[in-house]
Amino acid sequence: MEIKQEENRVVLVEKDGKEAGELTWKKVEDGVVDFNHTFVDPTYRGQGVAGKLMQAAVFRARKENWQVIPTCSYAVKAFNDKSEYQDVLKK
Repeated sequence: MEIKQEENRVVLVEKDGKEAGELTWKKVEDGVVDFNHTFVDPTYRGQGVAGKLMQAAVFRARKENWQVIPTCSYAVKAFNDKSEYQDVLKK
């Protein structure tokens, strides 16, 4: 599987092109994005796909100097559970 970075999302794609999952965001204001949706295809659930997507999205936030407002339930939990994501959390 390969993680692809797109304008408003990261997506995990199988070799055959099938999307295993995605994490999306929207711009709230300059330098601030809302992680608003995480989806994993039922076939891939329980395999750490959402965690990989979150890591890639946080990496992107760091690279772009974004602050993140997590609103989807998975993002909220990830930011609550992972101290290593606090540097990009909008305070």
